[in-house]
Amino acid sequence: MVVFLYFLLLPVYSAVKRNDSPVIGILSQEVYKPTQSGSAFIAASYVKFLESAGARVVPVMINRTMEEYKTLFNSINGILFPGGANSIVSSSYAKTARIFYDLAIEANKRGDYFPVWGTCLGFELLNYLTSNKLILIKTNTNNVSLPLNFTKEAKDSRMFKDFPAELVKALGSEPLSTHCHKWSVAVETFNSNEDLRNFYKVLSTNTDGKTEFVSTIEAYNFPIYGTQWHPEKSAFEWTKPHYPHCPLAVQINFYIAAFFVNEARKSQHSYDPEDLKKAVIYNYSPVYTGTTCMYEQIYFF
Repeated sequence: MVVFLYFLLLPVYSAVKRNDSPVIGILSQEVYKPTQSGSAFIAASYVKFLESAGARVVPVMINRTMEEYKTLFNSINGILFPGGANSIVSSSYAKTARIFYDLAIEANKRGDYFPVWGTCLGFELLNYLTSNKLILIKTNTNNVSLPLNFTKEAKDSRMFKDFPAELVKALGSEPLSTHCHKWSVAVETFNSNEDLRNFYKVLSTNTDGKTEFVSTIEAYNFPIYGTQWHPEKSAFEWTKPHYPHCPLAVQINFYIAAFFVNEARKSQHSYDPEDLKKAVIYNYSPVYTGTTCMYEQIYFF
């Protein structure tokens, strides 16, 4: 079933231009508390999310040189900014993300296709990187699943236009989007910010009963995407009772993953084969952390 879903989403451009060996970077971030396991981490669910759609993953380490980041950028085919609890202004996670965001903007302007994805904290970070303003507002949205309120622009968006009608209907009517955030971008604030309004189209919104906030975005002229919700949790995380694990929720997970990996297939960046062997996430082993934190497994670095 998953293989069938995957092929439905393959883009229509020619095989000559399609990169069928996509390598996607996932940005690591500082651990929340000191640990003997490492000083940075990536939740394994993000790795599985991308691997489920046919990508290999390379961890993007924090606190590296600009030269190292430029070399890495020219090797990978896209980058994912994951969720977490670090500062979107002063953390090494945020500083590294800005470097890759700027490199992606410059590359795409040259016609060098390079997609960027932000989930939860990564979504908030994208809004900050684009507007250069702290515009977040507290919402009562930590540990809840909600149906998405799709905007008119969602139907013809790159992200959702190839979704099966059944899944779009379910995502818009059932609590299948997992929210684990205390901060949000209010729709009113988004609409009043010219930089955000001109850069992103809003594909969905949600509300905590008091504040309507933006929950899904895609850039008008760049392959940059963000969800305030977590598509990866339905298939790969089990620590919270509100994570939806029904068949429709899992299918949505894989369609979102397939969409972004297919975006990465449009990138012609390439790794030296020997360097890739040393860089891929396979060189690290995830640690089972489901009894002590919100992630089932974590890669520590």
